[in-house]
Amino acid sequence: MQGRADDQRDVLDVESVAGHLLPAGSVFAFLAEHRHKLFPAELFSELFPSRLGRPSLPPEMIASVIVLQTLHGLSDREAVEAVTFDLRWKAACGLAIDATAFHPTVLTYWRRRLAASERPHLIFEVIRELIATTGAVAGKQRRALDSTVLDDAVARQDTVTQLIAAIRQVGRDVAGAKDLIGAHCTRLAALTGQDYAATGKPRIAWDDRAAREELVTALVNDALALLGVLDVEAITETGGRPAEAVALLALVAGQDVEPAEGSDGTDGRWRIARKTAHDRVISTVDPDTRHAHKTRADRRDGYTAHIAAEPDTGLYTGVELTKACGVENSDAAVGTRLLAEDPTLDIAEDQRKEALADSAYGTGQALADLTKDGWFPIIKPWPLIPPVPGGFTVDDFIHDPDGAQGAGTLTCPAGHTRTLPPKRHVTFGAICRSCPLKERCTTSKNGKATNVHEHDLVHREHRQRAKDPDFQAVYRQHRPMVERSIAWLVRGNRRVPYLGIEKNNNWLHHRVAALNLRRLLAMGLTVQDGAWALA
Repeated sequence: MQGRADDQRDVLDVESVAGHLLPAGSVFAFLAEHRHKLFPAELFSELFPSRLGRPSLPPEMIASVIVLQTLHGLSDREAVEAVTFDLRWKAACGLAIDATAFHPTVLTYWRRRLAASERPHLIFEVIRELIATTGAVAGKQRRALDSTVLDDAVARQDTVTQLIAAIRQVGRDVAGAKDLIGAHCTRLAALTGQDYAATGKPRIAWDDRAAREELVTALVNDALALLGVLDVEAITETGGRPAEAVALLALVAGQDVEPAEGSDGTDGRWRIARKTAHDRVISTVDPDTRHAHKTRADRRDGYTAHIAAEPDTGLYTGVELTKACGVENSDAAVGTRLLAEDPTLDIAEDQRKEALADSAYGTGQALADLTKDGWFPIIKPWPLIPPVPGGFTVDDFIHDPDGAQGAGTLTCPAGHTRTLPPKRHVTFGAICRSCPLKERCTTSKNGKATNVHEHDLVHREHRQRAKDPDFQAVYRQHRPMVERSIAWLVRGNRRVPYLGIEKNNNWLHHRVAALNLRRLLAMGLTVQDGAWALA
């Protein structure tokens, strides 16, 4: 059942004894005075529907600890030690000087309760509602989008390590699989790739290419043999950890290997593939983490944290953590979704909503979706690179969507017109041979050929808007401010603390909630006549 705080203060209550020592405007001082109003107990009643059982701790205290924990980047054990020995934390939580703290697993318990509830991001939503209530972003029509890579909490595993770990996991999680992996199995020939009960890597000559390929062949064949004996369909229908283990083994066994040199794939000889698989799993410990890169030189492993922020105040209005690859997890796709779900936008009807972002958000689909939702995209367009240095770009070709009885046409700078085929691949062909403009258009002997993007007209219109000096002035003034919000987010917290998207996404929302609260306090958050306001 849900716990409740004692209305009567202890004689040694830290706020009463030393509350005047708390820094004015700090998160500690604010929570010490207003945690009951910010996190009223009824907000968390859904987490404890039963009135039976041992009472939990007061929700306003645990919510305060979660805010402080994510703000300072502490582990559960470190947070509990701070509650025990740091008077500022005791004051923020309403504890007495000599009060003992709780066990670190209490925080794990509460996070699980929140994650399983209908509002897993309740603390973030409370602070976002506070932003709307105070009018901190009222009348501000701009939102800036950006993202950053957060390092994962595990080490990258190579192909051999992943195969061994995935087979071991099947042995642990699938009923009867452990017996199949044993050396004296009667239903399956003894697995030859590795002693799966031993720790560490197989003892082979790692600088011997033939030995490496022999080991990979044995491991892959072990995995395929194990999957062939198990009732994969029944396990998948049952779901849970067994299904996840089998799916992971099947994925790992196929993502990094290919038939060995000279093999057609039927003789059971394998080698590590000379390429990187799309959406590659890089660790069986955390299957959600991925290879990530913000630039060609900046390559890391982890997750992508996406944010939407009001650029003048730096307040976060939306946030989401995703895998670091995949079209559905791209900056443009997630950024558009964050703007569509923004409840803090409070502007006059005649004000124009402006979305600011760098060129990663300038896809045709994103531009079309933003325009449809009433946003004016102030997004840096991708630069046009002509096929011939100093030559024509796609904007020098006239795209008429209504030409050729509605099929659309494309006209080159020399005035030659072609109808857009269904696949939108236009070829000018032999007509280019005698064209006086060919040297400025293409280097192909077969003539100019180009693909007309589905959102080509949207891109053209956006590139024209981007030439407006007012567009450029707004972009230069307001877009860079989102970098400040990114810097606050990652300061001391570049690495995520948990495994998996769900847990880390919840942590990210708690982290942003704490940062928003700190920012509101810097802006003068207070209580006036019983209502939240900015001084």
